[in-house]
Amino acid sequence: MKLRVALAQINPTVGDLAGNAGLIADSVRSAQAQGANLIVFPEMIVTGYPVEDLALRPSFQAASVRAVEEIAASITGEIVAVVGYLDQGPKNAVAVIHEGKIKARYVKRHLPNYGVFDEFRNFVAGDETLVVRIHGVDVAVAICEDIWHSLDSISARTPGLLVVPNGSPFERNKDDVRLALVQKRAKEIGAPVAYVNMTGGQDDLVFDGDSIVVGKDGSVLARTAQFDDQLIVVDIDCTEGSSRPDVVISEEPTSHSTPANSSIATPLSDEAEMWHGLVMGLRDYVGKNGFKSVVLGLSGGIDSALVAAIAIDALGAKRVNGVAMPSKYSSGHSVEDAQALADATGIHFRITPIAPMVDAYMDNLVLKGLAEENLQARVRGTTLMGISNQEGHLVLATGNKSELAVGYSTLYGDAVGGFAPIKDIYKTDVWALSKYRNALALERGETPPIPERSITKEPSAELRPDQKDSDSLPDYPLLDQVLRAYVDEDHGYHVLLADGFDPELVRRVISLVDKAEYKRRQYPPGTKVSGRAFGKDRRLPMTSRWNEQ
Repeated sequence: MKLRVALAQINPTVGDLAGNAGLIADSVRSAQAQGANLIVFPEMIVTGYPVEDLALRPSFQAASVRAVEEIAASITGEIVAVVGYLDQGPKNAVAVIHEGKIKARYVKRHLPNYGVFDEFRNFVAGDETLVVRIHGVDVAVAICEDIWHSLDSISARTPGLLVVPNGSPFERNKDDVRLALVQKRAKEIGAPVAYVNMTGGQDDLVFDGDSIVVGKDGSVLARTAQFDDQLIVVDIDCTEGSSRPDVVISEEPTSHSTPANSSIATPLSDEAEMWHGLVMGLRDYVGKNGFKSVVLGLSGGIDSALVAAIAIDALGAKRVNGVAMPSKYSSGHSVEDAQALADATGIHFRITPIAPMVDAYMDNLVLKGLAEENLQARVRGTTLMGISNQEGHLVLATGNKSELAVGYSTLYGDAVGGFAPIKDIYKTDVWALSKYRNALALERGETPPIPERSITKEPSAELRPDQKDSDSLPDYPLLDQVLRAYVDEDHGYHVLLADGFDPELVRRVISLVDKAEYKRRQYPPGTKVSGRAFGKDRRLPMTSRWNEQ
């Protein structure tokens, strides 16, 4: 038996119940026009996801229930809709809607409580399975984390199809893990699986879609493009219902005169995935929070150049403002390279020398050494925040994960800002993405946005004469290897030695990372693209006498 299933890979906004209902209505109309028998929406699509402690607020729960009831009343005709919402309890639930009514509900059974997830805090777990018969096919439902656990209770009910609404955040290489999991579950239950995921940015998370349909043998029938709002319609071969469904909506088989036009998207490269994730994360943070434009300091270095390129792709050049703020220690090529980026991309650009402002401070304060260096960074930060207040731009911080890890930033200086687009990518990733974006421009016949000298010159904060990052830090390729092991994989001191790293290097890096926790707590939010981002993924005390050594 065939069932025509639509997967609505769309971008909700947390708390925008009316706007999200509009997205649902648009998708239902499109699915009906294509003859879909069933449409499946992502997890918590009515409220957006994750709602965090909003889930605990009775008024928000009640508003979500009202919204899903109104959505149900608006869906007429034969199509069945599976719509995720926040139920009283609070519960992470889906409503199965047909002919203007909610015919069944399912509550998420497995609540993730790791990484960025706090669902034990926010939801009450369900304890029942759900099977609904649609055109003679017994359709089972699981929500996101449910399929990361045993499906024996579902398999025992011999469904003809399993549908899985998801709110699964992007991280590097997760698309491969998702596909393998969906294929494994299809083979285990002996039925096709339709997995739908949302898109869009929500605070520091970004959702990439990557919705998948596989046959009962694990073969890929359809797959959406990542980071793209899309409705995909698939004809799925399903076995006839042989279990006792909880709800019978329709028994008669369905038929269509022409086949659905489904497709299998080409996977993105590692660099392309990260690029799209960073662009979408910034675009939605700016758009969903009502900002019109952004401003950032352009030093002529690679970090600020990469952030500018991300902002241009996210918002368009005319909404990006670059400010060069040379000091007496700035090299000539700093302003030249910043100007070259502005000329190549068409962003708004100005030069605001900070030497007079620094001198005014120094005339009233006795600051030497590191204090004088940090003063320059803080004057730059104050300058950007002043421009932000005056002109209404969102300030972008330009620090990368390597710098955040070892505390190589100045509080209230280069750490100021409302959003930090590259805070979850290491310095080696910064180089890789810069080269990727320039190569993409050449493929398109465009001028590369990032000046070549910004990529090739040795990194420097330029806060004292002839300063180089390597004066106080290990070379970034080596540093990043240690950081990936210590930060991302939690390798302790002795494991790092077993990994082959030099003991003195390990002691030095661990000390820098551990001492910088207080700085990271005060850094702006930024898009998570790794498996272990600073923040919710890695929660450590600022005050601690634990020593790895």
